[in-house]
Amino acid sequence: MDTNNLRTFIVAAEQASFSLAAERLYLTQPAVSKRIASMEGELGTALFDRIGRRISLTEAGREFLPRARSILREIEDSRRVISNLTGNIAGKLSIGTSHHIGLHRIPPVLRQFTQHYPEVDLDLQFMDSEAACRAVHTGALELGIVTLPLEPLPDLESELLWADPLAIVVGMDHPFATRSSGSSAKTGTQITIPELAQHPAILPSEVTYTRELLKRTFAPHGMRLQVAMTTNYLETIKMMVSIGLGWSVLPETMLSDDLVTLEVPELQFTRRLGVVHHHTRTLSNAARAMIKALRMTADTD
Repeated sequence: MDTNNLRTFIVAAEQASFSLAAERLYLTQPAVSKRIASMEGELGTALFDRIGRRISLTEAGREFLPRARSILREIEDSRRVISNLTGNIAGKLSIGTSHHIGLHRIPPVLRQFTQHYPEVDLDLQFMDSEAACRAVHTGALELGIVTLPLEPLPDLESELLWADPLAIVVGMDHPFATRSSGSSAKTGTQITIPELAQHPAILPSEVTYTRELLKRTFAPHGMRLQVAMTTNYLETIKMMVSIGLGWSVLPETMLSDDLVTLEVPELQFTRRLGVVHHHTRTLSNAARAMIKALRMTADTD
């Protein structure tokens, strides 16, 4: 069975769209349709129902999907085992990471890595940390450089690389920022949790590890968050806070002159950033080299 066809089937099933699968695989939509049709001919059954432009898995498709993932994982793992025997650091390395980590943590690592290992085909995909962990779990990615889960995930090995302290911030025109505190505006003023809970917040969605960390921090105080807006793009959150739409929590690495940091003694928390991989799958030489490079950079921070 052709591995390209298998991969195309898996991506089409995950995206529920031939056109989106084509974008992910850098193919044309007719090429995706041809590969799916080839698999259906080989298996003697339809894998997708096609209703207009929408597709959905048939019963056979749903049964075949986990097996297709398993087949592809075994093939790729076997290739890595054989490739590792040569000692060469080459081939494709698929990594998922968040936009924040991609902007603020790993550019020096990527620059040095690509210079030292030009034969590695680096496939860097930007996504939420939660999605990256799922992709590593299913075998779609070899590594995730992510906000680490608050609880260990089954079958995933996690390694802490960076502590990421978080700060509670508001814009310059927010009532908390302009309230007299006897200190400079940039340091803000001391706020209690009940006061904070009375004002709208702009936060990542509930499924994110960052939001869960915030909820756990608030829970012992019996306060509920007033969430006005949600987005998982921290740069967007920063912009909305800076123009006065609410308070939020941002990494200290993102603080700037258009934000005021609030002091909330009861709320001091830090995200954990690191790398994850599947503990039962063989790491390629390229993945091992990347993890080593990440460790070296983390040690110098």
